[in-house]
Amino acid sequence: MLSPVGGPIPSLELVREAKLHEILGPSTGARLEASGVVARDGRLYVVFDSSSEIASVHAELMLGSGVNRVISEGPGRPVGYEDLAHDPSSNRFFALIEALPKHGAGLMARVDEYDHELRYIKSAWLDFPLDQANKGLEGLTCVRREEGIYLLALCEGNRCRGGLSGERPGSGRIQVFREGVHHWEHVTTIRLPPALEFLDYSSIALADDRIAVLSQASSALWIGELSRSTLEVVSEGRFYQFPRDGEGRTLYCNVEGVSWIAPDRLVVVSDRMKPAGQQKRCRSKDQSIHLFLLPPDAGGLDSAAAGAR
Repeated sequence: MLSPVGGPIPSLELVREAKLHEILGPSTGARLEASGVVARDGRLYVVFDSSSEIASVHAELMLGSGVNRVISEGPGRPVGYEDLAHDPSSNRFFALIEALPKHGAGLMARVDEYDHELRYIKSAWLDFPLDQANKGLEGLTCVRREEGIYLLALCEGNRCRGGLSGERPGSGRIQVFREGVHHWEHVTTIRLPPALEFLDYSSIALADDRIAVLSQASSALWIGELSRSTLEVVSEGRFYQFPRDGEGRTLYCNVEGVSWIAPDRLVVVSDRMKPAGQQKRCRSKDQSIHLFLLPPDAGGLDSAAAGAR
């Protein structure tokens, strides 16, 4: 795998990983299709696209009775979550539902809101039309500005489209929403750099001005800079691949969620291996949680717009 400028892409450095059924115990069942994660106060909060449950995991993946558990059963709606975001100012969590039918408006994503103890508060639509139920809004993070909180929702397909159009790389999109009275109002679209030629987009994480975008199909991570004042990407960023096997083949085939733990450390969760179309080696990393370090040369980012903040 090569970078956009033709050089090799550096690999993330694995610190620790574990299967989620080992972390959470047998009572949670065999299917733990992890889809999103948020790191906060020494805990890792994980959501699943197979249910509306939210799990709490020790940040160092410690094992032991009572250390890791499912602490929320959600509102009882028979749908799963695609990603999870946390607003430190209000101490609220926001869980993303990829797409649902909205009466008279086709398909739209929805967000369930939880308090600091993961007690369900309310649910609201993200006011942005989607063309396919399985190619909707896939990643979620948030940013607070003087006028309030904004949700940044990552489209799964290029150009926010499904089908062949969504598979043409180089047109990643982030939809931005402002909290309204009855729903989240769409205010703008962030265009990711054309050099970011991912086949799909599975998760997004923001820490200060550093933005991380994850791709399952490309088994790779991109890190750039986001101006909080203009809500624009202001660097070309850097690419990182997940560790490969000895023959250079993909091992992390189902990476679905990402969150910052520290400036050089991230947590990633992996979904269940697909029943068809994936190699058996993908099973070793599926339904898991992984801790990674950025390689030592990851300090600076290439500016695309000096002074754009």
